Amino acid sequence: MAKLSFQALLVGLLASSASGALDGSRYLWYTSPATDWETGVLPIGNSRLGGAIFGGGNEVITINEDTLWDGPLQNRIPANGLAALPKVRQMLLANNLTDAGNLVLSQMMPAVGGERQFSYFGNLNLNFGHGSGISNYIRSLDTRQGNSSVSYTFNGVTYTREYVASAPVGVIAARFTASKAGALSVSATFSRISNILSNVASTSGGVNSVTLQGTSGQAQNPILFTGKARFVPQGGSVSASGGTLTITGATTIDVFIDVETNYRYPTASALAAEVDNKINTAVSQGFQKVHDDAIADSSTLLGRANINLGTSPNGIANQPTDQRVKSARSAFNDPQLIVLAWNYGRHLLVASSRDTSAAIDMPPNLQGVWNNATSAPWGGKFTININTEMNLWPAGQTNLIETQLPLFDLLKVAQPRGQEMAQKLYGCNGTVFHHNLDVWGDPAPTDNYPSSSMWPMGATWLVQHMMEQYRFTGDLDFLRNTAYPYLLDISKFLQCYTFTWQGNRVTGPSLSPENTYAVPQGANVAGQQEPMDMAPEMDNQLMRDVMSAIVEAAAALGISSSDANVKAASDFLPLIRTPRIGSYGQILEWRAEYPETDPGHRHLSPLYGLHPSSQFSPLVNSTLSAAAKALLDHRVASGSGSTGWSRTWLMNQYARLFSGADVWKHIVAWFATYPTPNLWNTNGGSTFQIDGNFGFTSGVTEMLLQSQTGTVHLLPALPGSNLPTGNVRGLLARGGFQVDIDWQGGSFKSATVTSTRGGQLKLRVANGQSFNVNGARYNGPISTTAGTKYSITV
Repeated sequence: MAKLSFQALLVGLLASSASGALDGSRYLWYTSPATDWETGVLPIGNSRLGGAIFGGGNEVITINEDTLWDGPLQNRIPANGLAALPKVRQMLLANNLTDAGNLVLSQMMPAVGGERQFSYFGNLNLNFGHGSGISNYIRSLDTRQGNSSVSYTFNGVTYTREYVASAPVGVIAARFTASKAGALSVSATFSRISNILSNVASTSGGVNSVTLQGTSGQAQNPILFTGKARFVPQGGSVSASGGTLTITGATTIDVFIDVETNYRYPTASALAAEVDNKINTAVSQGFQKVHDDAIADSSTLLGRANINLGTSPNGIANQPTDQRVKSARSAFNDPQLIVLAWNYGRHLLVASSRDTSAAIDMPPNLQGVWNNATSAPWGGKFTININTEMNLWPAGQTNLIETQLPLFDLLKVAQPRGQEMAQKLYGCNGTVFHHNLDVWGDPAPTDNYPSSSMWPMGATWLVQHMMEQYRFTGDLDFLRNTAYPYLLDISKFLQCYTFTWQGNRVTGPSLSPENTYAVPQGANVAGQQEPMDMAPEMDNQLMRDVMSAIVEAAAALGISSSDANVKAASDFLPLIRTPRIGSYGQILEWRAEYPETDPGHRHLSPLYGLHPSSQFSPLVNSTLSAAAKALLDHRVASGSGSTGWSRTWLMNQYARLFSGADVWKHIVAWFATYPTPNLWNTNGGSTFQIDGNFGFTSGVTEMLLQSQTGTVHLLPALPGSNLPTGNVRGLLARGGFQVDIDWQGGSFKSATVTSTRGGQLKLRVANGQSFNVNGARYNGPISTTAGTKYSITV
């Protein structure tokens, strides 16, 4: 992919008065600085480090490091939980639902309610002395390269800034430039709300830097961190006073930033040495090489796939992004803004989830890797009853499959703690997580919240991403050494934890994430709002996917069906309770058709089998697909989609039902409420939560390509009347296929499928129309050859 230097960009902007110079499908850009962190900053990242850039005349950069959380590992195993478990189950069996829930909360919750929370390093404050009188202002983020830029004129001098987050070197780097020699001056200092151990500036030995050391604040075993910004000026003079470094009369200043914690480096001296090591490496290479290598690295990933949904009318895509977002609130007609949000989701994923040289990498949390507070909203945790999973939905299908690998590092950290939790809370072997993890992999019930905490199925969902890794890559070593052992560990827990009820193996105590029901007549206490039950439908679907995955993995690895583990999974499958269908033809959420307390609930948990699973696909089971649609339509009619992430889950769900019109409706609804002017997803119009960005990218992709049933389905849910012309390049299908598609007049035109590893290619086009492969009528699956392209035409 061609690289666009900031200087070339600037020339184009000045020549055109910033009108039409930037591709509205690729760049977020603005004609004024950010004034509010949540709604205005532009995020860059190298997975471990995140930078959020305001772009003001006097600059502020918020800096994050992915292991900088608010404290050490905690022991949160409930002391009385195991003894209470059989009592709770007897109450559930007797339909004494309220007392069962109360006993869970009093005896099976940890004494310490909360896990650790994602924090932040602080701000790098850069006072350039540029206040009022700025003109020709523009700032931008390139979603196809991952870099950000600022330019403006002040007192007749043009000032430019370029920012990159380098994965190859492991630093954030910036270059500040003045068009007039000697016209660039700045005072730099770090700031943080609390828990600063030291904050000093230095010019010792000609090394110009500001360094902040801090702590999470505990008396014992706190998280310690050190951050440094090193300044390399061209011309001018440098001085230090306290925590402020001042550079006067320079023409260019390069800055290299790193932060490390004792999570990865156990002593203060070791982490300080690592900061110096990374920064010294970057300085020795120089800004231009760091910049070019960073862009080459991110472009290699981001350039693998792209989509084109047509041109927005009336030049709206030439407007600054904040104006386009404002327009989209009331009257959406900007297909290039959809593409921009799709590209932005992929940028955010690459910027927050990379497999690096570190022993442990972290996946994106609720805020990705961007946060401006000592404790992020909702703790910035890894919430695993939907949000962490949603963060990684675009990984495989948009050709960024390696961005899942940090999740598996977190699972490696959490597994021994999950095994201990399984033993001490449930008396079982195997691994259990509840609905959150933190940086330490703490698997205990969290927040002591009635409708979310007692849900022992977090690991059961997360392990599906390991199977997806195999399905997209065909990596048998990963399947053999990582995914399959983890599946077996979870299977051991499920076989022990479940109990027999009405001839089925069921879970309990458990719940349907964050939802409640009204206790029915004949149960205790009738009319009371409760979350706790046994055999909630989502649990059944999750167990079915785990056991089916074991059988699938064993077959791929050549493990006999008579192997004890495989046989145990095969024998367990028919014991899982099948979905029940209710009075209006809907999938039942609970073991019975309880009265609803929130019919428009934001979680779509009982429809896990539709998306992200394939159990309710119209191509797999038309009866269950119709029942899933009945519940989904009911949820939407009752107000579901009340958060940004929930709205984007609806996009994915309706795509799986092949309803392009409904996908479009929820695209429009997402733009009407949830994105900020900098396109961050929000919970309800405010409060940044990144999952909806990833859910949006996934939902758009699902309407163009699906493969979850073993069929490569081209344009399964295209809203052709809204997006009549377009194309996609480089999307991935499970089974080892790369896909390019073109459509015209709202209908499929042609496609090219490249087989990356051979194997059977089963195809479907749109609603099942006839088509040709390499000129011959398609009549069934094709045996492919690795590296060969297959042309699909109508």
